[in-house]
Parts: sequence; C-alpha cells; structure tokens
Amino acid sequence: MAYDYLRADREQLFLMPVCMREWLEEGHLALFCIDVVARLDTRALDQRHPNDGPGRPAYDPEMMLALLLYAYCNGVRSSRRIEQACRTDAAYKVICGGLIPDHATIARFIAEQQQALEGLFVEGLRLCHAAGLVDLSVLALDGSKIAADASLAKNRQAEWIRAQIKELMAQTMASEQAEAPAGDPLPGLEPVGEISTPGGRLARLKAALAVIEGEEQEAEQRAKTKAQAAFAEAQEGRKLPGRKPKDPAAGLARAEADYAAALARAEANHARRRATGAEAGSEDSATPDRAQDPAVKQAQAALKAAKDRAQEEPAKPLRANITDPDSRVMSTRKGWVQGYNGQAIVNRHQIVLACKVSQDVTDIELYQPMIEELRRTLTQAGIPPEPIELMLADAGYCSEANLTADGPKRLIATQKDHKQRAAARELGNTTGPPPEDASPIEAMEHQLRTTEGAAAYAQRSQLIEPTFGDRKHNHGYRAFHRRGLKAAQSEWAFIHLAGNLLKVYRHQRAPSATPA
Repeated sequence: MAYDYLRADREQLFLMPVCMREWLEEGHLALFCIDVVARLDTRALDQRHPNDGPGRPAYDPEMMLALLLYAYCNGVRSSRRIEQACRTDAAYKVICGGLIPDHATIARFIAEQQQALEGLFVEGLRLCHAAGLVDLSVLALDGSKIAADASLAKNRQAEWIRAQIKELMAQTMASEQAEAPAGDPLPGLEPVGEISTPGGRLARLKAALAVIEGEEQEAEQRAKTKAQAAFAEAQEGRKLPGRKPKDPAAGLARAEADYAAALARAEANHARRRATGAEAGSEDSATPDRAQDPAVKQAQAALKAAKDRAQEEPAKPLRANITDPDSRVMSTRKGWVQGYNGQAIVNRHQIVLACKVSQDVTDIELYQPMIEELRRTLTQAGIPPEPIELMLADAGYCSEANLTADGPKRLIATQKDHKQRAAARELGNTTGPPPEDASPIEAMEHQLRTTEGAAAYAQRSQLIEPTFGDRKHNHGYRAFHRRGLKAAQSEWAFIHLAGNLLKVYRHQRAPSATPA
C-alpha cells in the first residue's frame, strides 16, 4: 500500500536567486541582533583596524559584534562552537553572510576589543531607555560569585613562587646562552617563548607574588591602624565592641587593648571612690592595687592565653593563584570557588543598570561603589539618575556607613531574610517613624518591620534573583572564560548587554495588553 507523504526533495535546484534573510522567519532574534548593532555606536571597534593597514583585511567589526551578541543571547561563548555554528546554523550564516570566522579570530576579537565591548553596555542602556524599560522607581543590588578560569589547587605561598621565578629565570638565561650567535648578542635582546610572554608563566608568577606582597603590606597597615584605634579607646577605659578576632596576631592585639582598657577602668573606679570618700583613711587609697581588680585579672588571663596562642599558631602565610592572580578564593553555598564577585543593579523589568566585577569576598564594601557606578552609567546613557526612589539590598551590605551614606532612599536587611521574617513574627510589626535615639541599624530594623517596609523589601528577591538565575542557570554563565580582572569585567558587562537586549527583543514581540 502506497502512503501519501510530503517527501523532501534534496536534489531540487533553485531557479531564482535566494535572499539569505528569507531563511529566517520575520522577527527572528538573529535579525534583531543585526538591526541592534546598526543602532549602536560602534566607532570604538574600528580603532584597531585602519583602512590603509598592511595584511589581509579584517572581518567587519559590526558583523563580529552581531555574531557575538546572538551567540551570547543563546548561551554560547565557546569560540569553537561559534565557528561550528557558522558552518551549520542558518541564523549564524545570515549574520555572517556565509563567511566563517575561525575560532582563533573570534577569540582574538574578544580579547583585543575587550574595552570597546565593555563600553557597549552603556549603548545598550540607551536602547532599553528608548524601549521604555528603564524604570528607576525600585532598584535591587546584589552580588554573585562567578568562578575564574583557574583552579583552587593552584594557590601558592610566596616562598614557592619566588623559587619558581628563580628557576625559570635560570632556564631562560641558559637557553639564551645556548642559542646565542657566535658574535655579540643583539642589544636589547629579550627572552622569548611562552615563559616570557605577557600571559606566560613567568608573568603570572610575578603577578601572583605582587598580589601577596601587596596584601601583606595592606594587612600590616590595617592591623597597625586598628591597634592604634584600640589603644586610643583603651586609654579612656572603653571596651572594644564586636567579636574576638580569629587570627592569632589580631587576637593578641585585641587582648592587649582589652587589658589596657581594664587597667584604665580600674584606675577610674578607684579615683571615683576616693573622690566620694568611700575609701577615706584606707591604706590603699593613695596607691591602689589595680592587679587585684577582678576585671583586670580576667583581662590579664585572656592576654596570657592570646600570647600562648600566637606562639603556638603562627599566622597563616598568604597565598595567590598562579593561574589567575587577580582572582580570589570565595565562599559560596556549595563550597569554595576561585573566582570573582559579580555585582549588578536591576530594576522592575530586570534590566541591569550597572554591573561590576570585584575582588572583594564580601559585599559590605561594595554598596557605595555600586551606587557611584549606577550614577556613572546612567549619566553616560543620558538617563537622569535623580528619580531613583528606593534601593534594596540584602544583609551582606548592612553597615552604619552604608545606611547613612548619601544617595537614594534604601532598605538594607540587617540579617538574613529568614531571620528577618522570624524576628517580625516574634516581635510583631512596628508603626510610624523609628525612635529618635535609635542607631542607624536599629532604625532600619524598625522600618523593615513596618507593613510598608516589609512589602517594599519583599520585592528584592523578585528583581535580582531571577536575573542571576537566568545568567547562571539558563545561559550557563557560571565561570569566566578569560583571566584577569579587566577581562572578567569586560565579559561581565557583555553578558548583561546581551541579557538586556534579549529583554528588549521579548518586550517588542510581546502581544499588546490592550484589546484591539
């Protein structure tokens, strides 16, 4: 029995010329990327390719940009996968006009144009603003740990790095002497090969050593400043607030300050009793024995314990990653990761308005820099930053400095969200303004327990969490492909540029909410 099927005729010939755009349906994402690139200011991409330069002509930067935008919108960052798609995928063929850029060409374009690609983030914000998606009423700030192209196992101490540098330098000198011509060597001859290239092993080792030395100096200066401040407080008898430091050296400095404060308080208490006549006529009224004071004894015992611990547990030597010296060891919910802290500010439409990559392992020092970054990007995009009504951030950004800094009105959680909700259930809601004598943190806790404050803060997770979920889960952007802080910043900005433009594309294709 013969079946009547619609069969594919793969041997048919086209009698009329074919337009490549007709391969794709109207409104296809690839055509949108081509149109978007035509509206962006791409003059920065042309600066590396003068018209009268020698050698083979370069690929059109706008074509390469459209290719990358479409690939990133589909979660494809591998240059080899992009090259393969240019051979087999109709959408990639339309973007490239049938050209097939080599994977090395694509990778070099990303590396050489990293500054220009990062600057296009602001250009994308202009298109989002024109589409009506830049709403500044409520914004949310958060960070997410992104892995670097480096392994946790490649963190080394300074002594190991110095030994490796010495060995590599010796190998380089021996190679130069063996390969040198019979006559005098050329002046200015430098070592060649992978060892001495800017991204080579020797350069990475030197960068890692510089990181350790810089952190040691910063830690020493920070400890000195804290010790001076602590002793200044101790001279007035004030006990230092906060938890005891876990580091043995810092714990010893804290114990010394606490002991000095205990002595000062004992002296002040004796002077006060002597002034009131409580100890008039006693033998120790003139020369008090401060060592017998219970608080002084307790502080002295704590000081002895801190000294013993500092001798038994010397400070752990600092380490740096020899693969990507700019990356840091970061803590995540799933364990430790060698990477960076990717920050972003989003609005109601989940448009990323500002983004930055940081080496800080915590968020507390990044609130004010991100507010400044937001103002900078909005100003460059021609968007007035004044209408920002409310900024939302989680407990990682909570500090008195961040709560009282200049800027838009803000709600910053004082503790983790589940603890915040538990405290509201246990203590109940509040009303009205906070008490006049409340500290900044107490005032914020009061605001968050009001009905209006709790409802406003509840928007935070709805704004920022889906954005990171889309980048990391839907598109697979869990690790940076290139090494170094500048390269990671460029990649982070381009990731969010693609995400913002994808939002514009879906917004334009969404059916109208008003009936016809």
